[in-house]
Amino acid sequence: MSENLEEQRHLLIEEVRSRLESGDGDALIAFVEPLHPSDLADVLEHLGEDERIALLQLIPASLASDALAEMEEEERPGELLARMEPERIAELVEELADDDAADLIGELDPKERDRVFESVPDEEEQEIRQLLEYPEESAGGIMTRDLCAVYAEATAAEAIEELRAQAEESEDLYTVFVVDRGRRLHGVVNLRDLVLAAPQTPLADLLEEPAVVVSVDLDQEEVGRLLSRYNLTAIGVVDADGRLVGQITFDDVIDVVEAEVTEDILRFASVSDEEQLRGTTAGAIRSRLPWLVVNAVTLSFAALVVWLYEDTIAQLVILAAVMPVIAGLGGNAGTQALAVTIRRIALADELPGERWSAVSKELIVGLVNGLAIGLLVAAASLLLPNTEALFGLVVMVAMWGNLAVASALGAFFPIVLERLGADPAVASSIFVTTFTDLFGFVLLLGLATRFLI
Repeated sequence: MSENLEEQRHLLIEEVRSRLESGDGDALIAFVEPLHPSDLADVLEHLGEDERIALLQLIPASLASDALAEMEEEERPGELLARMEPERIAELVEELADDDAADLIGELDPKERDRVFESVPDEEEQEIRQLLEYPEESAGGIMTRDLCAVYAEATAAEAIEELRAQAEESEDLYTVFVVDRGRRLHGVVNLRDLVLAAPQTPLADLLEEPAVVVSVDLDQEEVGRLLSRYNLTAIGVVDADGRLVGQITFDDVIDVVEAEVTEDILRFASVSDEEQLRGTTAGAIRSRLPWLVVNAVTLSFAALVVWLYEDTIAQLVILAAVMPVIAGLGGNAGTQALAVTIRRIALADELPGERWSAVSKELIVGLVNGLAIGLLVAAASLLLPNTEALFGLVVMVAMWGNLAVASALGAFFPIVLERLGADPAVASSIFVTTFTDLFGFVLLLGLATRFLI
């Protein structure tokens, strides 16, 4: 099924490219107009720079603006907008939702940004600039000012009439906010209740307390958690004085969640979130090299342990074959505990003090798994030539202890780093790997020196 979709996408891209080359603008427009903006964005991402500009200049402004809004950030759609003629820029920005326009223009350097704003009406420029003042990853940075709000003193009939007028300018009517003349939020009204109410019913009789309201400076990841927790389609955003300044809709939160998950995955692998998934080779080198240097320094401590026990290894060369097994299985156990603990922290569904229970839980898991794996590895080691039962016992104890410590540390380090204000997804894996290898080698080589030499 996925192969068919991939083939269809390839054919779509080639068809658009062919029609662009033919110069038949009418045929091209007729072909792309039925496409969903997300599909057109995918086509744009696979075209050359000049082809992108040519296509965006030809197609209707509403479709072009939607496609730009759907493009991946790393494809720099804002730069495509800036390359348009002034009249076309004005058309596209007018069609864009204010939050999408802010996202696109916010990517640009100051010179390009000013060029775009020169083509935009003053009122729209002011609205976009206001959104750009908020931090990019805050509630204010992802909200839209496009919402439906009615005054608290209105009746049901007056509110419906006002909503009709506002709906012409608003793309989405998810939530009806109720405000006073100072735009301070009083509550929300269920659209179904509003439609079914008698015309003269005061809105005060229909008013409900919103499940949750967020401040403009709240982190976008927390906004996503709240929207998911309360199963909302939209959430109101207020400033420090309680004035309603915007709303965040579920479709924007989906993009936020995707971005945050991508960031966490990259960080978990000790890759800087500055590296783009489709970035350049040089960018990947700059992003990854510092973490590899840090890892090389920390792992040198484990190498030091091996060097200190060089006489033991020289007398029992078979230890060199067992050491990678001890280190590898310990690393895997630590990574498993690390992944679960970081996810627990990310979900934020428990109090910070309760997270310490994860350490004891992982220690018990490590002890049980370590004993089982230790017995298995010990039995396998006895099949090696010139080994005896005591050698198997040393291997079993080393494996048992290393898996227990690795599991406990996999839970311990993320919690400690979070308490210290550091991102647990960035550095935890380096610490866990280093300490796991260090302890595993000390345990194996120390026991071998004591009992087998």
